[in-house]
Amino acid sequence: MEANLVLQNVLTPPVLFFFLGIVAVVLRSDLEIPAPLPKLFSLYLLLAIGFKGGMELEKSGFGGQVLPTVCSAIAMSLLIPLICFGILRLKLDVFNSAAIAAAYGSISAVTFITAESFLESQNIHFDGFMVAALALMESPAIIVGLLLVKIAGTKNRPDSREMKWSTIIRESLLNGSVYLLLGSLLIGFLTAAHNPIGVEKMQPFTGKLFYGAECFFLLDMGIVAAQRLPGLKKAGSFLIFFAVLIPLFNAFLGVFVAKALMLGPGNALLFAVLCASASYLAVPAAMRMTVPEAKASYYISTTLGLTFPFNIVIGIPLYMGLVNNIIPSAG
Repeated sequence: MEANLVLQNVLTPPVLFFFLGIVAVVLRSDLEIPAPLPKLFSLYLLLAIGFKGGMELEKSGFGGQVLPTVCSAIAMSLLIPLICFGILRLKLDVFNSAAIAAAYGSISAVTFITAESFLESQNIHFDGFMVAALALMESPAIIVGLLLVKIAGTKNRPDSREMKWSTIIRESLLNGSVYLLLGSLLIGFLTAAHNPIGVEKMQPFTGKLFYGAECFFLLDMGIVAAQRLPGLKKAGSFLIFFAVLIPLFNAFLGVFVAKALMLGPGNALLFAVLCASASYLAVPAAMRMTVPEAKASYYISTTLGLTFPFNIVIGIPLYMGLVNNIIPSAG
């Protein structure tokens, strides 16, 4: 790993604000962000990256690397939960294994945004169509997680808790973050194609405000992540090791897929980050409702308390080094 890349990543405003939130909890500061604001900024970030991604997708079209990359991203979001489930079943029951596997098969939009900021700080080009991959990787993992429960956990469930296909599809495709991201992607695409003036009017909102909003959101994420750290003790050493090692393994897989797709270094890093990140919003919301047998403290503490900070502080520059070493043209 290139230590210089880690240092440059740590000294960016979003990551520094993340640490500021962690330190606030450690020092027991009375810093508190009113509950509606993090939700508002979360929705704003999803809207902005979806809109910008739609505009870039309109420019690039669906030819070249776009469709193979998006299809490969969906395939990875189906494969990764199965790998995770097989590992987790060594120590955990079906319900906890499926819920955690779904979380790691899905993605973290904030980790993706932080990776984009890292690439911009390094002046490394990446394409907007990667946002389409981001938007389409969230739902398949939820479907796989729920199917694993339906197939492997049927004997342990009362009939009243048997899931319906309509519930599975609805929770997978219509959860708030997926709906807003896909909708914004479509609006950005249509606006770029038919209303250039509309793009210009949206630019101050989706462009100039974005970086500041990201910093504020990561400040809150630092507070929340630090508050989740005690939950890791309950999760145990197996899950702690899992939360650190599985992102590395998934990123490794992602870089090799990116190499096969002949992606450039910027897109390859984003693809690896999508594979390595884990959902701490959409998947927990779906699992709480449909798999109440799973312990929320397990899949939230591991994804938010450990994997998320690991990825944004060390993982992103580490994966960039991996890209530079495995994809020759990226060096």
